[in-house]
Amino acid sequence: MNSVTDKARQANPWLRLMRLDRPIGTYLLLWPTLWALWFAGQGLPSVSNLIIFTLGVVTMRAAGCVINDYADRNVDGSVERTKSRPLPAGEIQPQQALILFFVLLCLSLVLVLMTNKLTIMLSFGGLALAAIYPFLKRFTHLPQLGLGMAWAWTVPMAFAAERGELPIELWWVFAAVIVWTVAFDTYYGMVDREDDLKVGIKSTAILFGRYDLLIIALLQLFTLILLSVAGLQFGRGWFFGSGLVVAALYFVKQHIQAKRREPAMYFESFLNNHKVGLVVFIALALDYQLLG
Repeated sequence: MNSVTDKARQANPWLRLMRLDRPIGTYLLLWPTLWALWFAGQGLPSVSNLIIFTLGVVTMRAAGCVINDYADRNVDGSVERTKSRPLPAGEIQPQQALILFFVLLCLSLVLVLMTNKLTIMLSFGGLALAAIYPFLKRFTHLPQLGLGMAWAWTVPMAFAAERGELPIELWWVFAAVIVWTVAFDTYYGMVDREDDLKVGIKSTAILFGRYDLLIIALLQLFTLILLSVAGLQFGRGWFFGSGLVVAALYFVKQHIQAKRREPAMYFESFLNNHKVGLVVFIALALDYQLLG
């Protein structure tokens, strides 16, 4: 089974470069985007915005993966998990990757042009964050913070598209997405920590050191607090609160797995955040549907 999968991936270097064969990143960006649309649309976002933002998640996540691999093209070959990616493996040339990156940006621009002026203006901030993030790991141990800001930028954009304004309450959701992203991407960074130390890549996984699990747990707690405040600000009820309780249980599961101190378990804890985002969205949607 693994050999078949490996052959399929080798046959599709462009799909692998955009990570379309590994949709976890798309899910992790999609859920906070849907949170924002449901909050902004009071449980009933417009169909057009739902389509635009869903497609935008796919194109921007793909663009982010391409520019990330371009930035890491000279170091990925030294990291066990990434050495077979299309750029270090020589399947795709750096110039070709840049062309693909700009094509994906153009597709994203076409989508955002279907919204309104405020959303279009905000999109330039999102573009800047997406382009800068991959290079932060050369200069700071907080690239996960840059990723969190790029991930969370979907929140003000969703409100701009749905309401044509940026109510102050949205920033609670914005902050929650940033903190949550730093937490789950630290798990991701812990997978490659030893290799990253050898090649000089910086990350919160390295910065936090032996306190990594404690700090992740605190970040996750802060995420739940921020989402709880957001729920209160937007008048949400016990369905939403129940979703946060389930999310907390998933966080506990991640912590227990990661305590085994095995790269595979760090990666499983990272992947589990897909369920966190999903359950929060389901709880939010049900809360609006059943409680109004």
